[in-house]
Amino acid sequence: MKFWTRKKFRGVAALRREVNLTRIPIETKESIRWLENLKQSTELFEKPSQCIHIGDREADIYELFCAAQEVGTHFLVRTCVNRLAGDGDHTVATIMDEVVVKGLHRIEVQDSKGNPDQAVLEIRYRKIRILPPIGKQSRYPALTLTVIHADERGEEQKED
Repeated sequence: MKFWTRKKFRGVAALRREVNLTRIPIETKESIRWLENLKQSTELFEKPSQCIHIGDREADIYELFCAAQEVGTHFLVRTCVNRLAGDGDHTVATIMDEVVVKGLHRIEVQDSKGNPDQAVLEIRYRKIRILPPIGKQSRYPALTLTVIHADERGEEQKED
């Protein structure tokens, strides 16, 4: 177990006004903890091919994707960046828009008043060549990753 506390909180919005965060080396950012945790837990488990590292949007870090591939482990990350993909003339979103829905998944949710409701998710997946951020393309390779895209089906598309 590793405890981590921010020494001084500084809003990301304020920081973005001063510096392009994608241009800062990962080793100097707090995000390095995601890579350290991936490597440490994989070493402790001794079977990287059987590990799956799960992260929220904060774990949407290209270096993490590379580190997972280097040690032979797997990851599932909720992304927040619409990355360049394919030959660089597309993004993940534009490629996934062309993928056929492979399945539907109904989940329980709460409406805006806290009442139980259901949502239907359209599930798409495809292997895609993902490019590193523009400022890091000389340092990191393109990766072929399986992208799983879950999108709520619109009201007009809901099945009864």
